[in-house]
Amino acid sequence: MMRAWILPMVLVLCGSIAATGLVFAGSQGAAAALLLVFLLLAGVNSPLVFPRSIGAREAQQRSTVDGRPVVFWRPGCTYCLRLRIRLGRNASRLHWVDIWRDPAGAAAVREVNDGNETVPTVVVDGRSHTNPDPAWVRSRLSRSR
Repeated sequence: MMRAWILPMVLVLCGSIAATGLVFAGSQGAAAALLLVFLLLAGVNSPLVFPRSIGAREAQQRSTVDGRPVVFWRPGCTYCLRLRIRLGRNASRLHWVDIWRDPAGAAAVREVNDGNETVPTVVVDGRSHTNPDPAWVRSRLSRSR
């Protein structure tokens, strides 16, 4: 859990230090703008941007019942963020598994990616797809029950 928050915390810390330096240099406006940019970057890279993660087993069971894809992801992954943003509101219809929180999810990803934890890995109908196009995932979601 803590590992997922390291990048956002580092971004907030760096932004705070840089903004403090600008305040002492007399540039309060620039400091506020810089701090805002760092806070936005921290927010985008935090687990808060993604729908609530569940365990790999539960995600697979739910997917079997409702036919929706399972997305294995991790915080800080730009490709996962791209998928999440491009899916928009539909992202909450998928089953998300944070591989840093769920060892079974990480093992499932390593199994289908030659031992690598390459994410996003999307499982549709029992078949794994590594870093698929968001439009393709959206089309698979529309076909689910």
